[in-house]
Amino acid sequence: MVDSVRPERAEPAAVGPPRERMSRIQRIRAERGRKRRRFTGRIILAVLVVVLVVGAFVGTKLWHSVFSSGDDYSGDGKQDIVIQIQAGDSTTNIGETLHNQGVVATVRAFVNAAHGNSKITSIQPGYYRMRTEIPAANAVERLADPNSRVGRLVIPEGRQLDDTTDMKTNVVTPGILTLISRSTCVDLDGTKHCVSVDDLKAAAGNSSPLSLSVPPWATQPVAELGTDHRRIEGLIAPGTFNVSPSSTPQDILSGLIGAGAEVYTHSGLMDTAQSMKLSPYDILVVASLVQQESNSQDFAKVAQVIYNRLNAHHTLEFDSTVNYPLDRREVATSDADRAQKTPWNTYVSQGLPATAICSPGVDALRAAEHPEPGDWLYFVTIDAQGTTLFTKDYKQHLANIELAKHNGVLDSTPR
Repeated sequence: MVDSVRPERAEPAAVGPPRERMSRIQRIRAERGRKRRRFTGRIILAVLVVVLVVGAFVGTKLWHSVFSSGDDYSGDGKQDIVIQIQAGDSTTNIGETLHNQGVVATVRAFVNAAHGNSKITSIQPGYYRMRTEIPAANAVERLADPNSRVGRLVIPEGRQLDDTTDMKTNVVTPGILTLISRSTCVDLDGTKHCVSVDDLKAAAGNSSPLSLSVPPWATQPVAELGTDHRRIEGLIAPGTFNVSPSSTPQDILSGLIGAGAEVYTHSGLMDTAQSMKLSPYDILVVASLVQQESNSQDFAKVAQVIYNRLNAHHTLEFDSTVNYPLDRREVATSDADRAQKTPWNTYVSQGLPATAICSPGVDALRAAEHPEPGDWLYFVTIDAQGTTLFTKDYKQHLANIELAKHNGVLDSTPR
């Protein structure tokens, strides 16, 4: 009889040193390692729980702060402030600005209050006088009210820095500095705040050309006039601007001059000056003379007269350059006025005046860049309708002057 053979049962192999071979110190160390790992795991788990709880809390607070529709202020608010609306801002963007400035309690409250109000979609970029902690509906009404808009500056073509007086009517035309000052005025909690004309003049005269953003092509003529505020004449282009009522006089002028430099650059002034073998500044000065001396239909002809007289080494003899430092507007000037030696008087000095004499518009600038070809050396306006006669012959010019006198346009000898 053959005995059956039983396979041997496999036994697990021992891993590591046999337990009976570990010393007491080794066992203690191993136990400590296990406890340390368990403790570290508990700490990590606790930290993760805290992070999740804090994140949920902050997220909830942020959500309710920005989008909760139930939170809103009541009452008349606390204090007046000025906020800025940027170009391209949506209703939500505006609500975020108002919320960040403490005007409305939540963005959602403002968005809901503005819903269906067509005036909100037509709000222009700029500065607005608002009030902190007011109901969202009140904020919507204030933004839609044109009287809330502040800092809006409109500079017409042909305006000079200083106020000018019409000698016939005594009507005063506010200059650019006055217009700037007025645009900065804002009533905050019953107190009116304005940047003064005197402070603007001081900044124009005492600030460095670099800090005023004077373009490189105008730096030298600006510096040559020292501290005279008129040195920046013509560098502020006509147009509509948004001026922060809280800005310093220097920053305001710097922003406007910088914007003017961009306008002149985009007009092609740099390239035109190079082709005409003139400096960009000289062309700007010519444009200001064109603006003051003629009507738009004659701009290009008057520009050609200026260049012809300069090339012939004639004095320009423009009454507008005599009137400029006198801050007045008058068709004709007296012998005494024309005899005054100023950096602008083109009766006593050859060449162009020291600066522009106003802020020329686009049409005047284009005429200075592209004058109409002709051999004229003289021109005079002969009637109230603005009819202007041009000629190369001086005797013909004298006859044209007599016609202007006969029509009551002139009462003394002009150019």
